Amino acid sequence: MSQTDFKILEPITVGGVEFKNRIMFPPLTTGYEERDGSIGERSRAFYTRLAQGGAGYIVLGDVAPIASFSPTPKLFCDEQIESFKQLADAVHEYGCKLGVQIFHPEYDCDAINALFREGKMNEVRARMHHDMEHFTDEVSEETLLAIIDKMCACAVRAQKAGVDVIQVHGDRLVGCLTSTRMNHRTDKFGGSLENRTRFALMLVKALRDAVPDMVIDYKLPIVTPERGKGGIDLEDAPQFAQWLEEAGVDMLHVAQANHTGNMADTIPPMGVQPYGFFVDITGQIKQAVSIPVSAVGRIVDPYMAERVVVSGKADMVGIGRGFLADEDWVRKVEDGRADQVIRCLSCNKGCTDAIQRREGLSCVLNPENGYETVRHIVPTDAPKRVAVVGGGIAGLMAARVAALRGHEVTLFERATELGGQLNIACVPPRKCEIRRAVQDAVRAAEGAGVTFQLGRAVEASELAEAGFERVIVAVGAECAVPPIKGADGVNVADSWLVLAGTADVYGKVAVIGGGMVGCETAELLADAGCEVSVVEMLDAIAADEGPTVKPTLFEHFAERGVQQFTQHKVLEITPTELVCEGPEGEVRMPIDYAVMAIGAKRVTFDTAPLDAAGVAWTFVGDCSEEGGDISRATKTAYDAAAAL
Repeated sequence: MSQTDFKILEPITVGGVEFKNRIMFPPLTTGYEERDGSIGERSRAFYTRLAQGGAGYIVLGDVAPIASFSPTPKLFCDEQIESFKQLADAVHEYGCKLGVQIFHPEYDCDAINALFREGKMNEVRARMHHDMEHFTDEVSEETLLAIIDKMCACAVRAQKAGVDVIQVHGDRLVGCLTSTRMNHRTDKFGGSLENRTRFALMLVKALRDAVPDMVIDYKLPIVTPERGKGGIDLEDAPQFAQWLEEAGVDMLHVAQANHTGNMADTIPPMGVQPYGFFVDITGQIKQAVSIPVSAVGRIVDPYMAERVVVSGKADMVGIGRGFLADEDWVRKVEDGRADQVIRCLSCNKGCTDAIQRREGLSCVLNPENGYETVRHIVPTDAPKRVAVVGGGIAGLMAARVAALRGHEVTLFERATELGGQLNIACVPPRKCEIRRAVQDAVRAAEGAGVTFQLGRAVEASELAEAGFERVIVAVGAECAVPPIKGADGVNVADSWLVLAGTADVYGKVAVIGGGMVGCETAELLADAGCEVSVVEMLDAIAADEGPTVKPTLFEHFAERGVQQFTQHKVLEITPTELVCEGPEGEVRMPIDYAVMAIGAKRVTFDTAPLDAAGVAWTFVGDCSEEGGDISRATKTAYDAAAAL
């Protein structure tokens, strides 16, 4: 198709309001808000950057109408209006519409807030655990009516702030009340479909009366046979959608219901759910109503988004994690550069998993995300000849940023292909999507004007003699080998070489190290028919991995019979056994092979010739002291190039 002929760029009218295009940033928790829930500088800069990048509609997720202790935006008092107004004014500068997603938690906020203020954290946790299961059934009609009043008051404040859209969060309390799995009430809010949807429809009608001139969007979470609890059942969803339209909803945002305790249900990591996994269900809802509907869920590039709209299954497309990877997602499409969009990996490391650790939203591929006030590429007024040594993700990031700033950049890579460790990271089960990080990084560096010299193991002395004025070293790391007796045996393999396909093993295999490299190597070998055990000295396997990735990992372990041995220190590797010290003494495991996966050690690069020549240098990525994962690799590389 043409690089500029995209229907997703066409305007659409919703509730009498024209949106400039059909790409929305759906509600995501960011963790950027101020302590009182108002919109501060960091949050405002984040959303403004999305608007600058071309988003037609931005929804602030989880805006609470009450002073809850949860780290989300809040609009419960008039003093907060000004901060929301500043944000609305900022995104309006770029023709973007702003929505706030109003929600109420599925717990007794007043009671829990009181316990929280008194510092009774054990009681807070106990009450939260109780309410998450039972508040839906126990909340009184009087309280429900009061909640509607609070949500309407929040909507009025949003209107005063210049917000364009109220999106009802159909999950959380609203979704629990509609759910056959969460709602066990016997009054007029429980039982039949009419009763279970009563509160949602009352809320919509009250909002329509409170803010008659605003667009009302409704997040419609649907419980499928496989996933979800807090939402409407799939078989009832078309009827409920029709009732919502009749009640005054202008648009429906169709999504997978959650409330299972596993965020992978709604924001799945790579390999867990197929691309566009909710598009067909969105299409079913669209057939039932006459108002616009939006689709979301693993729609990873402009061509896929275009297909969704052209197919007639949705009128608008939500791009959440994709906007984190590339804020200029829409702008590139507008400029005829759709093929240059940096595509999300669905790794969840910087975004979904970080939020669940109470960290701010970020993206491992985009160091600027969440740091818009401090990280931005500024053209240099003193261009230099810059050498980047190493063509992994850190080297590619450093080269691109330096070139975009106006430096003359040459990247040297000893291998004949670019990508570094990502070329083996994409090998394990469910990880093939990592390949596109390499593809996009190479394309971005090429577009910035970087010169590549592949198959070239360059020395520092050569760089000094060639007249380079600055050098960024990104030579990466290699698999570490611990001082274990027998580690040099013929039956001992390097996990990185196993993943690369240059070392083969068979039979009973003990993977030494239960980090993600060890776990993914174990999965790969189990799929290949090996009898695999993972041996870890600490008390947990995959301890640093995020909560959306672990469930599928351990399910795969169970399916393949992968055994896990924690708190086991390896003492010796013999030709036939792995000798460990376990919690109850010495353990001898029969093995054919042991595979080392205990971590990485930095590759060295002698910078003495550069020092002698007066050439400044910087180490970035895994060869630096700050290395360790893809996020730190890209951030150290970006910062080094920005400082040239």
